[in-house]
Amino acid sequence: MNEWIPYGKHAITDQDIEYVVQALKSETITQGPRAEMFERGIAETCGSKYGVTFNSATSALHAANIALGVKKGDIVWTSTISFVASANCAIYCGADVDFIDCDINTGLISLKELGVKLENASKINKLPKVIIPVHLGGSSCDMREMSELSEIYGFHIIEDASHAIGSTYDGEPVGNCRYSDITVFSFHPVKIITSGEGGCAVTNNVDIKNKLSTIRSHGIKRSNFEFESPGDWYYEMQSVGFNYRMNDLQASLGLSQLERLQKIIRERRRQIQVYKDLITDIKEIRIITEPIYSKSCYHLAIIQIMNITKRNHSKLFKYMRENGIGVQLHYWPIHLQPFYRKLGFQEGDFPNAETYSTTSFSIPLYPGLTGDSQKKVVQVLGTGLGTI
Repeated sequence: MNEWIPYGKHAITDQDIEYVVQALKSETITQGPRAEMFERGIAETCGSKYGVTFNSATSALHAANIALGVKKGDIVWTSTISFVASANCAIYCGADVDFIDCDINTGLISLKELGVKLENASKINKLPKVIIPVHLGGSSCDMREMSELSEIYGFHIIEDASHAIGSTYDGEPVGNCRYSDITVFSFHPVKIITSGEGGCAVTNNVDIKNKLSTIRSHGIKRSNFEFESPGDWYYEMQSVGFNYRMNDLQASLGLSQLERLQKIIRERRRQIQVYKDLITDIKEIRIITEPIYSKSCYHLAIIQIMNITKRNHSKLFKYMRENGIGVQLHYWPIHLQPFYRKLGFQEGDFPNAETYSTTSFSIPLYPGLTGDSQKKVVQVLGTGLGTI
């Protein structure tokens, strides 16, 4: 039986375990001082003013939409090459969702397609209230150009940086919110760092920060000076919110992992270089790398296969898995998911994304992946190409 090499997995150290044990022995295991420390740590890492932790990036994206006033009748655009949460977060608010086609060479939002789509939407008064660019695999979208478009067309920006903690754009950390209202990170176990499950929204706007904090905690305020009714109450609910809080056990793991963020990224970038060297002789394959303006943390190692048919792409994907290589597709376009087809989207709506999804997939990349395992991945890939 073949050894199974997954596309990604978490790595837990003795320090991680000790940090969680310390939290378990403390007086607070629900949201408490460690969650606040983790918020500050993420904000400092990104160069933003405020961080608000959540129990997932999905809940952070939902709260971000609410904080920006997204509601029924509004329109939100995002990339169709992403996990479904990038679009679902607006559906939760009752908004209408539309998508932006990608650059076929990177999987990132095509700024050319976005510009055309905005111009056409402006003519029929159908402009989006929010656009959610997705930093696929750790590579940032071109945020300066997107920000310039937002000034022309008046939309807000939420960066879905679920893949991109530790990445940079134009030499500055992703998440500094220089070109956006809010940036959201994920700490799912296969991400760059993990808190088990968890997410964080960062912003430079104190009003947005306060809204995010209230939304994640049932719509409750706990400071007397914020109460609408006079009295020495313990708390006051002023709006509908959710139980989206991160607990101190999760935050303690995140704090420990955050301390070695740069070490983790250096290892991932080294592994990408190993793949580049190994794949040099396979002319049909290229590693999708960072744009010139971005330094990626490389959450994913995405390969693109030249001149492959949709049928052969499926055959190669299946061959890799049958031979112990846990490849994964990032992503099947959201607009082709059954739920979104029922909303009227169909094949052919975003042709670049559809081509991208049938010519690429992710190969294993994670802390502790050995050189021998990387060689096996490439060997199976080369053999698989010869069988289709």
